[in-house]
Amino acid sequence: MSARFFSPLGSDVVKAIFLVCLADGLVGISYGSLAVAGGFPLWVPLMLSLLVLAGASEFLFIAIVGGGGSPFAAAAAGLLVNARHLPFGIAVKDLVGSKGMSWLGCHLMNDESVVFGISQPTHEKRKKAYWLCGAGIALFWPVSVIAGAYIGQFIPDIKAIGLDAVFPAILLALIFPALRSRRTRIPASCGALISVAAVPFVPAGMPVLFSLLGLLTWRNRK
Repeated sequence: MSARFFSPLGSDVVKAIFLVCLADGLVGISYGSLAVAGGFPLWVPLMLSLLVLAGASEFLFIAIVGGGGSPFAAAAAGLLVNARHLPFGIAVKDLVGSKGMSWLGCHLMNDESVVFGISQPTHEKRKKAYWLCGAGIALFWPVSVIAGAYIGQFIPDIKAIGLDAVFPAILLALIFPALRSRRTRIPASCGALISVAAVPFVPAGMPVLFSLLGLLTWRNRK
């Protein structure tokens, strides 16, 4: 994709997209360093960054498996987190392309590319912003994960410097804006309480799946 292709977006939009990609890259460095320092070989976070390309799900997968949970439970939790991509897909169905390109377009779909895509005034700009942001993150994310993995090799104990707390901190930061809505806050709070209560009784990695029961609290409300 040439610079001319994205020129209609304007410098302000392109600059904003670059800064968002750069910020994602900083998170990717943290993710890569934590994964390798936590005992994962480089190929695990790298393959996740290339094939999953969804930061929250990747952090969750590493956290659950690193804590002794089953990879299947971790994958299920990741699918739950990524369930938001279903309405995302509906919102950007005219931006992802057609035929073979649509597969790549869907793979590039994330929170940032969707936001930039749907916020532009014209269809042409929406499509260009979506693809520029999606492609930018697809490049920045795995490269930053490799850089973070290299840094993680020099960290002997992530608990000694508090890096083990970065996983839950980043996940909270990702979901916190959504908690401003009462419709989200009530099920999320109930799901968290159910998950914590289940910890002593189920294997590691399973409590997060029990948090799904929190959705019933909103469904039953009038």
